[in-house]
Amino acid sequence: MPISRRRLMASGGSLAGLVLTGGLATACGSNTGREGGGASGAPVISQWYHQYGEPGAEQAVKRYAAAYRKAKVTVQWRPGNYDQQTAAALLTDSGPDVFEVNGPTLDQIRGGQVVDLTDLVSNDVRGDFNPTVLAPKVHDGKVWGIPQVIDTQLLYYRKGLLSDAGVEPPQSLDALVDAAKQLAEKLKGKKAKGLFLGNDGGAGVLGGTPLFASGLALITEDGRVGFDDPAAARALGKVHQLHAEKSLLLGAPADWPDPSAFIQGLTAMQWSGLWALPQIKKALGDDFGVLPFPKDGPNGKPAVPVGAYATAVSARSKDKAAAKAYAKWLWVERTDYQEDFALSYGFHIPARTSLAEKAERLREGPAADAVRLATEYGYAEPLLWTPAAKVAYQDALSRVIKDGANPESELRAVVRKTDAELRRVRKSA
Repeated sequence: MPISRRRLMASGGSLAGLVLTGGLATACGSNTGREGGGASGAPVISQWYHQYGEPGAEQAVKRYAAAYRKAKVTVQWRPGNYDQQTAAALLTDSGPDVFEVNGPTLDQIRGGQVVDLTDLVSNDVRGDFNPTVLAPKVHDGKVWGIPQVIDTQLLYYRKGLLSDAGVEPPQSLDALVDAAKQLAEKLKGKKAKGLFLGNDGGAGVLGGTPLFASGLALITEDGRVGFDDPAAARALGKVHQLHAEKSLLLGAPADWPDPSAFIQGLTAMQWSGLWALPQIKKALGDDFGVLPFPKDGPNGKPAVPVGAYATAVSARSKDKAAAKAYAKWLWVERTDYQEDFALSYGFHIPARTSLAEKAERLREGPAADAVRLATEYGYAEPLLWTPAAKVAYQDALSRVIKDGANPESELRAVVRKTDAELRRVRKSA
C-alpha cells in the first residue's frame, strides 16, 4: 500500500502504528544500492524514501538524484512499514546512507545511529526553516534531520451552509460545539451533519490538538508533563459533547483525509489536511474557508498540528562526508527542488519559510490562510513524546470521545504514564 504524506498525519506524525504490507524482511537485504561503484570512482550513495502515494513523487526524487554530479545516488522506494524497516537497517551495514525519517527519534540520536548535521545549516539557513517543524529534529542544540516539507491539518467550512444557518465561523471550542449542533439541526432534512472529525469521532486524528487549543502542551520546554491541568479535561469533555449531541458525521464513505463528504454536502465543516485543498477548490470554488482548531478557555489559543519528514544520514554510512554533502545539496542548496517536491506532487508547505512565502500556489485565498495559520499556531509533537506515552494518551482520548469515559480520571492515568516515561528517558541520558 503506498504511503502518502497524509497517512503520516493520520497517525499523528508516526507511521509505526500503521499495519502495512512489507516489513522487516526487506530491511536488511542486500539490495542497498552500495554495490559496485561509480565508473569514474565517484562515491556511491544509497538514499531511501518511504513509498509516497502522490503520483510523480518517485520519478521526481530519482530525477533529483540523477542531477547530482559528485556521487552516484541510487534511490530506493520502500513499501511497507518504513519506520520499522529503517529502524532495523540502521543497526546493520546494509542500510541507507541518506534516508528520510519521521524524526530522527531520541533513541536513534542517543544511540549514535544518525550523524550530526548541524554544520550543513548555517545560522541564516537554520533560521529560514519553519521553527516548529525544525524543533523536533534538534537535540542538545544540534540538528539531526533536515525538514523536507510540512503537512498540516485544518478545519474546512462551507461558507454558504454556515451563512444559511446563521452561523459564524467558530473562533472558540464552545462556538464549535454550538455551531456543529445548530448546523446538524439545520441540515437534518438533507441527512447531513454539522462536523466531520473522522468516522471515529476524532479519536484517531485529533491527538494533542485539543490540549494545545487549551494553552497546554504535551511536554513542557523544561521536559515535564504539559497537560496536568484541569483545562485538559475540560477540552476533551467538549470534544465528547460533539459526539454525544450527535452533531458529528459518522460512517462516511471515506474517512477524514478525503474531502468527499465535505464536497458532497454531507457535512458543513470537516477536519482534514492541507492536501485536500486543491480538490475542494476545484469542486466548490470560493465557497469554503479554513480555520485552526479553535481555542478553549481564557488561556487557550488556536492550534494547528504540523509534521515533517526529515532527511538524515546514517552513522554506518561508509562515506559520511559524501552522504552529508548530498543531503546539503538537495535539502539546503537546491531550493527549486524543495519547492517542486512540496507543491508539484500533492499539496504541502515548503519547510523553508522563504519558499513558502514566495510560492505562487500559496499566495492567495485559503492556501495563503493555511500557511499563515500553520506559521502562527502550528505545533509539532516534541522529541520527548515517547511512543508509550502517545499510545496511552490515544487510548484515553478514544475512551473519552466514543465511550464518554471521565476525562479527569483518564488523563490522570496518562499523566502518570508520561511522567514515568520522562523519568526513564532522563535516567537513560
